[in-house]
Amino acid sequence: MLVSPQAERNWEGVCSVLEDVLEDQSHRQLFALELGSGTGQHVIRFAQKIPFVTWQPSDIKEEHRDSIKAYIAATKAKTVLQPVHLDASEPSDKWAGLASNSCDVIIAIDLLQYSSFKTTEGVFSGAGQILRQNGLLITYGTYAINGIIMPSCNEDLDAELRKMNPEWGLPDIDVLRQLAYGNGIRLERMTSIFVHIPTA
Repeated sequence: MLVSPQAERNWEGVCSVLEDVLEDQSHRQLFALELGSGTGQHVIRFAQKIPFVTWQPSDIKEEHRDSIKAYIAATKAKTVLQPVHLDASEPSDKWAGLASNSCDVIIAIDLLQYSSFKTTEGVFSGAGQILRQNGLLITYGTYAINGIIMPSCNEDLDAELRKMNPEWGLPDIDVLRQLAYGNGIRLERMTSIFVHIPTA
């Protein structure tokens, strides 16, 4: 099993928002797709905290899918399906056989800043097809707002990402809002999540 210190730091804050957003639907079983699931730490924690959701993890990397399988086996998670290969930059009809209007929730954690704009476009285009009516697309990450990146540590993060890959970087909320609107999705809420980073 792979371990991401970043996932360990932020899962609780993200999960708290998910619990709040989904609370009024807890009377029924929901289906959620996680894009770019990574190690699997997030989806396993979410399944433990939010039992009325069936989770479909996905990732393009085989090593990540193997890690997710190991977490599922170790925790005996009943509401987490086996991970699938899914490239969000592809058209939605190539999204691991998921049918149109089949998901109540699509979640992408720390995906957009590590992706090309083509992938970002694919996330919103695919979500517009795969989500059910009144479904939710939830993204977590660090963003620019109206072209402004604050504070300076986030400017450093953006520069670091672009140095790693020129196609990466902090996406702008305004651009994401336009992509969403073009795919029948509206921005409903922005929430700040404070993550405790321990110091030596």
